[in-house]
Amino acid sequence: MTKVASRTAAAKIVSWTVVFLWMALIFFLSRQPGTESGELSRGITAFIIDIARKVAPQFDLETSNFHFFIRKNAHFFAYFILGVFVMNAMRTSRIVGFRRFAWTIVICVLYAISDETHQLFIPGRSGEVRDVLIDTAGAATGIGFYLLISWFFSKRSRYSKKVHEADSIHARQRF
Repeated sequence: MTKVASRTAAAKIVSWTVVFLWMALIFFLSRQPGTESGELSRGITAFIIDIARKVAPQFDLETSNFHFFIRKNAHFFAYFILGVFVMNAMRTSRIVGFRRFAWTIVICVLYAISDETHQLFIPGRSGEVRDVLIDTAGAATGIGFYLLISWFFSKRSRYSKKVHEADSIHARQRF
């Protein structure tokens, strides 16, 4: 196996490992009973409210008003990250074009459905179609973010290559 092939294989393994670790974190958080999950999200909400009060003390912010918002944003953010990680794993697996996007969204949606189904069996938790939709929106946004960043770096790389080629031509013309 060549150096390039072994680096490519290692990148593929690392990328998919990151995907599965993130899925495991989502699963771990989903398996918490309703009371534990609620305490965790209320704690995070209180932390965010404390920061907001320091930044903008003129606003009257109550934890109870933001708890639902924070919980739903946690869904969005978790699947945003999952979308980015799966897109990257698809790239390292050399899946290209529309197939990369399609497989990524399928994996993320199926995982969201399985996550909500799993929550049906956890005390104090429920599986919500709304949460699957929020998860899907998060994954789609993560995929879009990944595509945007990839496009930016490919443009930058092409521009850098053109500048380097122009510099080389200019340097040869001087001699």
